[in-house]
Amino acid sequence: MSTASTKSESQLMTGADILVKSLVDHGVDVLFAYPGGCSMPMHQSLTKFGTEVRTILPRHEQGGGFAAQGYARSTGRVGVVMATSGPGATNLVTALADAKLDSIPMVAITGQVPTGVIGTDAFQETPIVEVCRGITKHHYLVTDLKDLPRVMKEAFHIATTGRPGPVLVDMPKDVQMASISVEEDVEMNLPGYFAEAPKVAPEKVRQIAAAIKMAKRPMIYAGGGIIAAGASPQLRELVRKTGIPTTMTVMGLSSFPNQDELSMDMLGMHGSAYANYAVRDCDLLIALGVRFDDRVTGKLAEFAKHAKIIHVDIDASELNKNKPVHIPVNADVADTLNELLKIVEAPTDISQWVADCKALKAKYPFKYDESFDGILQQHAIRTLSNLTKDRDTYVSVGVGQHQMWAAQFFQFNKPRTWACSSGLGTMGFGLPAAMGVQAANPDALVIDIDGDGSFQMNIQELATCFCEKLPVKVLLLNNQHLGMVVQWEDRFNERNRAHTYLGPIDHEEARGKSNVDRFAYAQKRYPDFVGIAKGYGCGAATVSKKCDLEGALLEMINYDGPYLLDVEVPYQEHVLPMIPTQHTVDDMILE
Repeated sequence: MSTASTKSESQLMTGADILVKSLVDHGVDVLFAYPGGCSMPMHQSLTKFGTEVRTILPRHEQGGGFAAQGYARSTGRVGVVMATSGPGATNLVTALADAKLDSIPMVAITGQVPTGVIGTDAFQETPIVEVCRGITKHHYLVTDLKDLPRVMKEAFHIATTGRPGPVLVDMPKDVQMASISVEEDVEMNLPGYFAEAPKVAPEKVRQIAAAIKMAKRPMIYAGGGIIAAGASPQLRELVRKTGIPTTMTVMGLSSFPNQDELSMDMLGMHGSAYANYAVRDCDLLIALGVRFDDRVTGKLAEFAKHAKIIHVDIDASELNKNKPVHIPVNADVADTLNELLKIVEAPTDISQWVADCKALKAKYPFKYDESFDGILQQHAIRTLSNLTKDRDTYVSVGVGQHQMWAAQFFQFNKPRTWACSSGLGTMGFGLPAAMGVQAANPDALVIDIDGDGSFQMNIQELATCFCEKLPVKVLLLNNQHLGMVVQWEDRFNERNRAHTYLGPIDHEEARGKSNVDRFAYAQKRYPDFVGIAKGYGCGAATVSKKCDLEGALLEMINYDGPYLLDVEVPYQEHVLPMIPTQHTVDDMILE
């Protein structure tokens, strides 16, 4: 029988089987799924494909959603998560919003009550498509089984084409259980959806090349679009050919090596002073796959106000949305760079500008008090970075001070080795994201650098790491406080504590003004993270002395299984530099 006739053959399948087979057909090898009454048929179908799709059971649907993101962020492939109806579905909402803001390809599948009782407030019913309408790239409620093969094909197509994003597929239980004869090949029906990125116009490429040639003080500003487009090699080649200093957003980290002499590292609110000063003074800003986020620009009118701005983005709605630019380019950034590399020439003479940038880098380095006898957060991260630089290492983070210090002090060389909730800033992201990274990269060293506040929001995923044999390491920077909010209290609210202490309320630190002496804080930390981790079956230890740190980190790195290292750090430390909200680089706090 010919291949063509085999493809056209129809076969009788349940909706659940059609859905699961579509996952297999789309190359899904890992799925994060938590079962419930309205998703049981799909879980039963998953058992039939056990050798082709690994189903990982998270301990919370949000954990499953962030794990799917970790998978997607580290591979570029679609991350898939499944949950039941009602509370199962709503527990995915934050992960979907997070994926939307960071442009992460994801397909979320939710069970739904049977079609006959939709709208009756049936047990565990929520209108999840309506709930998620504004936080997904697209969404489906499948009420006719005949539509399902097309819907699944479209879901993966939409999630991965153009600007990537999350797609929701809501599956009523009766649709999962019904049977129908289906054909392998179905046509998509997406009127108005133009997935293929516009080809960059030759005249735009020539304009960019001309602007680069004439520039005296050019800067490259690289964002998450470089990662999404797989354009890191092209970016590196552009820098090699032109010699232009390059700065990255928090989403763009790992797209260009931090160790490169032309790397200006991260810019923005907690970015390097040298990057922020260089962008202020540049005469050409080449913005690649960025969205001029407020945490980067501060006061928009003052951001790069002396520069001619080129902005390349696959999403036309981002062009001139926040910052008016001189050369807007609606195209895939990889394609644009490929065309540009064919004709671009180095600027006539930017030797003085490069020297100025290097001088700024030498004058305003990321720094901390290296004489402090205890362990500072920055020192812990820098030491970890040095110990793992020759390994295949991936880093995820929660959200807070530790996130910014990781962005500042961990040195990245390879794209997709950094997983960070950037646009939404979701606490609890770090551990489950690391879980997804580890599932996608089983032989890699995967480390969640976390804070105690963020870590506790999804601490239950330690159980998943142990039970599913995912040897994630957690570097827990434990300061017993919500550190970033504490920093704002210290800077802008006269150090008045307003519910930012994470220990018992009768402790002295829970009220009043903080003690500025880092040595004065000796309160026993709450909770006992080592005891909790060991209770989940993970390895764990505590360290508080600087002289013990390297040995403790090596023990964590070399442990055969998931491991938590509880590092006791002071809460008085601040993330610097800092540009206050809606201020300019000239208002940057350096000390």
